[in-house]
Amino acid sequence: MRAWIFALAVSAGALCTADVIVIQNGTVHTVTKGTFKGSIVIRDGKIAEVGEKVMTPAGARIIDASGKHVIPGIIDAHTHIALDSINESSVSVSSMVSVEEMLNPESISIYRAMAGGVTVCNSMHGSANSIGGQNVVFKLRWGADARGLVYDKAKPSIKMALGENVKRQGSPQGLQIPGLQSPQNLRYPGTRLGVEDVIRDAFTRARAYQREWKDYEARRARGEKVLPPKRNLELEPLVEVLEGRRLVHAHCYRADEILMLLRVFDDFNIRGVTLQHVLEGYKVAREIAERGHGASTFSDWWSYKIEAYDAIPYNAAIMHRKGVLVSLNSDDAGGAELMRRLNTEAAKVMRYGGLTEDEALAMITINPAKQLQIDQWVGSIEPGKDADLVIYDRHPLSVYAKVEKVFIDGRQYFDRDEDISRRPKIEAEKEGLRRKLQDQQKQAVPQNRRPS
Repeated sequence: MRAWIFALAVSAGALCTADVIVIQNGTVHTVTKGTFKGSIVIRDGKIAEVGEKVMTPAGARIIDASGKHVIPGIIDAHTHIALDSINESSVSVSSMVSVEEMLNPESISIYRAMAGGVTVCNSMHGSANSIGGQNVVFKLRWGADARGLVYDKAKPSIKMALGENVKRQGSPQGLQIPGLQSPQNLRYPGTRLGVEDVIRDAFTRARAYQREWKDYEARRARGEKVLPPKRNLELEPLVEVLEGRRLVHAHCYRADEILMLLRVFDDFNIRGVTLQHVLEGYKVAREIAERGHGASTFSDWWSYKIEAYDAIPYNAAIMHRKGVLVSLNSDDAGGAELMRRLNTEAAKVMRYGGLTEDEALAMITINPAKQLQIDQWVGSIEPGKDADLVIYDRHPLSVYAKVEKVFIDGRQYFDRDEDISRRPKIEAEKEGLRRKLQDQQKQAVPQNRRPS
């Protein structure tokens, strides 16, 4: 089935590459510039024009969106989809590894998420480490190879984590991971106290490493013949964090630990952090906002572990009103189940917090774009931005809304009608393969059987 979906999706996308496309007569939710009935002109993969009345270029492909709604492509700021490996759990600081190396372009989760209106993902290292591995931002260009998925405009980032997930990796009462959690092979830290120590120690070592290289460059600039410092692949990404060249996404839950991490970031002058999950963020929203950090949270998850017991569905709205840049994420892995419904996750902040439609849609479009520092190119419907667009059959914040078409960089990657029409052919192909396999199994003679 995967092979058929993959091949046909590539074929469908290849047929929809007209130089100019005009989406006409739809309700356009720009998110940043209001909502109106109008049209969008797509040229060379970009939004060329948008408004209530636009000129239709000669020869353009026309899509009639009468009675339908158009929004910017949904952006998920915290996922784990399309990754063949997520956690490097053997050490507490694994900043030298990158999940980009594990990006699987044939993962069916890409197609499923894209069919739900998601166009950009931030797939991250897991939360087993105080400082985890490097993340990857990619566009859901189904049919592209791994290199073709990666969104090069996105700033590099790294994962960090606090609390249960980290400390239980070093505790005999924690998760039983074969080869890792034997009494002779426990990993430090095993407590919340130790997590802070590991983070402080890593950035202290990174600062010293940074000074070594600055001293080397200064001496070389003076004409001295000196050997460069030994490269440290663990510390290089942390130096990038210290210099503002790499973003931090920090998994956290409890208010006390959030405050601890904010103080650590203050001490090392680390800015622009996005706190992930941050379910007790409503308790310390003022402190988060004062420092200019963001929060990417769930709409209404609660009680799935001890750290989540004080979660409330008003969290996103309270943080937003206190001045925190807030997004909603899925934290999905293989199934991409929640990712396909982030539009209705956004609708919940209207029910729990009374936010407006634009504020709700912003939490799955422009706000995560800002957190990933890609809002110059995606996240809203504005001229000059990438033509990442989703057409719904009704209001996108309705639980009944269905995605009809998805465009990424101006190319149509999904059409609901085409998808449904392909399904009988896929099922017939699957049935043919089953019968072929059954016939082969019947004809096969075991190699170790001898004539009697």
